[in-house]
Amino acid sequence: MEPKVYYANRIVELEKKRKGLRRRKSVLGALRVGTIVAICAVLYLLWSVGIFFAIAAGILLLAVFIRVLFTDLNNQAAIGQLDRLLQVNRDEQLFLQGSFHQFGDGAAFSHEDHLYANDLDIFGKSSLFQYLNRTSSEMGSHALADYLKSPAPLELIRQRQQAVAELPGKMEWIQDLQAAGNRQRLTMATRDRLESWALEPPVFSGFRHWRWLRYVLPAIILTVVTGFAFDAIPARWFYFSLLLFAVIAYQVNKYVAPIHEQLSRIADELQICSVTIRQIENEHFSAPLLQQLQSAFGHSPHKASHEIRTLQRLLDRLDIRYNILISLPLNLLLLWNLQQVLGLEKWKATRIKNIRAWFDSLGQIEALNSLAVLRFNKPAWVFPEIVPGYFQLQARDMGHPLITETKRVNNDISIDHSGELMLVTGSNMAGKSTYLRSAGINVILGMAGSAVCASTCRMSHVHLVSSMRIADNLAESTSTFYAELKKLKTIIDKVNAGEEVFILLDEILRGTNSLDRHTGSVALMKQLIRHRAAAMIATHDLELASLIREYPENIINYHFDVQVSNDELYFDYRLKPGVCNSMNASILMKKIGIEL
Repeated sequence: MEPKVYYANRIVELEKKRKGLRRRKSVLGALRVGTIVAICAVLYLLWSVGIFFAIAAGILLLAVFIRVLFTDLNNQAAIGQLDRLLQVNRDEQLFLQGSFHQFGDGAAFSHEDHLYANDLDIFGKSSLFQYLNRTSSEMGSHALADYLKSPAPLELIRQRQQAVAELPGKMEWIQDLQAAGNRQRLTMATRDRLESWALEPPVFSGFRHWRWLRYVLPAIILTVVTGFAFDAIPARWFYFSLLLFAVIAYQVNKYVAPIHEQLSRIADELQICSVTIRQIENEHFSAPLLQQLQSAFGHSPHKASHEIRTLQRLLDRLDIRYNILISLPLNLLLLWNLQQVLGLEKWKATRIKNIRAWFDSLGQIEALNSLAVLRFNKPAWVFPEIVPGYFQLQARDMGHPLITETKRVNNDISIDHSGELMLVTGSNMAGKSTYLRSAGINVILGMAGSAVCASTCRMSHVHLVSSMRIADNLAESTSTFYAELKKLKTIIDKVNAGEEVFILLDEILRGTNSLDRHTGSVALMKQLIRHRAAAMIATHDLELASLIREYPENIINYHFDVQVSNDELYFDYRLKPGVCNSMNASILMKKIGIEL
């Protein structure tokens, strides 16, 4: 089914379900009110008949009220999930129209010194990350960012391709997972808190006598209270016992408070974590990578979702210590805080080693889901064939993913071997830089395990490096020219070290005079050829194209041109073989008033 049709049908289906649940909500609301009225009426009418009948009927109706209350709460939760699912589908409709700013942009992952991220708009507003991002947790966002920051190993790329090929057939499952996660964002801080707590020695479990004292002490105080109630124990012993147990509870609480403070405020996140992991546990996968990630959550009866739910319930019960009216009698009679912390320490001793694996696997699945949604939305895109050896990049109808289909012009690319430099000349605004970025961003997608924006594609496993977008840095007293030299040094060091890199260069040495610029550019290109590097170079310097006479096996010339009619410029953004012989700078200068 076409994505546009799928999302439209899904919205109609979800709105129908939500309408039914809202009607049910009204009925349940009326039942809640009616049950309360019935309890009051029964107590009033039956009290004169007999207190036993009144209390029995009241308890029965109270049970009905509690059942209706929980049914109503579950119904409201279902409405909330449907609301989030509707938003997920509406966001995808906007995506198909070319708008994707509703997704997280990953600006926090941007790094000034990254080898290509800033040149190719990988992170930040209108970035590739924002285009792909369908993660609900911070772990998912980090995993997706890692996919885009560096190439995965070859075998892992192939495993990801298998996973991403399978997942579009599970769109409802993907959306359910995404919507559940959107209710409460699962953060790295929650994982870090749990891991930090895991490294701390146990406070109570280390004293083994607590294993029996936790039961004996409550039994003693309950016996004393019962004895006092039946006049079997003197009042002075009763009050002394209460004072003694109040002191014990107070001392216990002094050690409980730091633990609770460390783990407080994560119970809601743990509930979402349990829900999303349970959805993963219950799904069937065929791709080996998905099966491997799923196996990290364990097997019955010790599945991760159950274990996390157990932890959440322990923390919920410990939260009672904030309610003094309930906490005081529970701690006096049952040592409530002690019981919960001992439960937490038992949980920690047996399960905490799995925490990082659970969180990391959840993040990896969310990242794969992001690539799968792209695959679903762009069914014409293809998975690149990753070929052995250095270097190949061949694609037909390759385009820039971030340009809408109505405006995007696709072109072919063919670099067949190492030591081959593709030189792209052309006039201003003709499409040279966009073409280089199209190649670069599709290589990044391919190295992440994603489909790419092309009709066919073959590429080598390669690391990408670029020098395209150069800016000065006043804070570091760095000029544009020096900033570019720093980038070029990084590239040269990698080339000299024999690393298999794919290089993108846009206007080499733009910050110096034309003579030095040309001399340096020629020297750099010759050095790249000597070291058998593969590169794409965009330039206005037409003289560089003449190197093909000296290196016919290493230089391939292509260009973008412009058509001029009545001093107006027309661009077709089509890549053509050879060197550009039409420039537009003089026309543009005339248009702004320079008298040529």
